[in-house]
Amino acid sequence: MATPPKAVSYSKTTLTELMIPSYANFGGKIHGGIILSLMDKVAYACASRHAGTYCVTVRVDEVNFLQPVEVGELVSLHAAVNFVGRTSMVVGIRVVAEHIQTGTQKHTNTSYFTMVAKDEDNRPMEVPPLLLENPEDARRFLEAIKRRELQEGYRDAFDNEKNRISLQDEIHLLENYRCVLAW
Repeated sequence: MATPPKAVSYSKTTLTELMIPSYANFGGKIHGGIILSLMDKVAYACASRHAGTYCVTVRVDEVNFLQPVEVGELVSLHAAVNFVGRTSMVVGIRVVAEHIQTGTQKHTNTSYFTMVAKDEDNRPMEVPPLLLENPEDARRFLEAIKRRELQEGYRDAFDNEKNRISLQDEIHLLENYRCVLAW
């Protein structure tokens, strides 16, 4: 029996946490690892809600730290399933930090986590299709397809022995960069 689709809105998840001094790095800003851990947590909650089962992180795409997060700010991580495959889901996450006293908000991170649903025997499990409720949901689904195609092209370009960069043919490219050959 086919699993009925679940709407994007069904699994949307927001995690909000106050940034405390113990989360700060040596520069006094919130450590990137704290933000990544929170992103993984909200991705898990969102994906598990959609799949109805335990999920694991298998890929994290392009985590850009756009602005620093300060101690005392309230950080909200907004997650939604953007794409589903047979057993995998791409969860888009937007991180926003809010200065509590002024209400000023800033977008600090966006990332995409690929999660895989697991059954009781820890095997990949089929997930429900995604019900796209509006043009924005469809756009995000299509963007996830495009990102997947680009990732596959990148993987093919660098993981294939015949496409490996030839040091002899390409070493001249290093002349334009800040490096020194030591051999």
